[in-house]
Amino acid sequence: MKKIIDVAGVSKTFGKGSNLNKVLDNCSLCVNEGEFVSLMGASGSGKSTLLYLIGGLDREFEGKITLCGEDIGAIKDSKLSKLRLANIGFVFQFYNLVMNLNVEDNILLPMTVNGKKKSELKKELDEILEITGLKEKRKAMPATLSGGQQQRVAIARAILGNPSIILADEPTGNLDSKSTAEIMELFARLNKEKGLTILQVTHSEKCAGYGTRTILLDSGKIVGGEGEEAQAAPAEESVAQAEETAAPSEAEKETAEVTE
Repeated sequence: MKKIIDVAGVSKTFGKGSNLNKVLDNCSLCVNEGEFVSLMGASGSGKSTLLYLIGGLDREFEGKITLCGEDIGAIKDSKLSKLRLANIGFVFQFYNLVMNLNVEDNILLPMTVNGKKKSELKKELDEILEITGLKEKRKAMPATLSGGQQQRVAIARAILGNPSIILADEPTGNLDSKSTAEIMELFARLNKEKGLTILQVTHSEKCAGYGTRTILLDSGKIVGGEGEEAQAAPAEESVAQAEETAAPSEAEKETAEVTE
């Protein structure tokens, strides 16, 4: 299988002097084309930080990250922007919809901002609305939608343009159990039917189970699923341990927002 994401010896530190915080410590992993991989770990373990580095949203790190064959630490910002636009769809915990635009205009927004005409995207938009179950909601405003429906809009927006990779950061973090299952089933369907490579960050063992593989982080290190350290920590045990510590308190959530 073709390697589409390759992270080699990546470390990330925040702060200075006595306030240094090493969020990632020599992390290495790879994701092959067509995989649905879950990054798991407790709050503050570095999951979201790693995802943002892979997506080129943060470029300050040690090590090497190769995305679709490009060393993203070595290319110019303009080339990285084009690489992201062509190859990556982002889905976040918060839906980031424009509240005064309807469903279809929210989905089309990134492409139209970059010069595409609505008429050029009509066929693809119609297909995506069908796949995501939003066909009857295309003219609805975000405020009239449930949380699950709003997240489906965000997913539809992410897959418009047929990217190679979806990067999802806690995509079900604000949803109830029913909506969570619907969103994860949609991701699994997109992975199988469209061949999308998906890398998601999640606290939930149940959500991770929808994927094809799980990688576990603890205090900035890979401890399961892949790499030398993983061989010493069986994946099933590590998943259980991660799930036990994954339910964050309000204080942990605030800390995670800073460190992740």
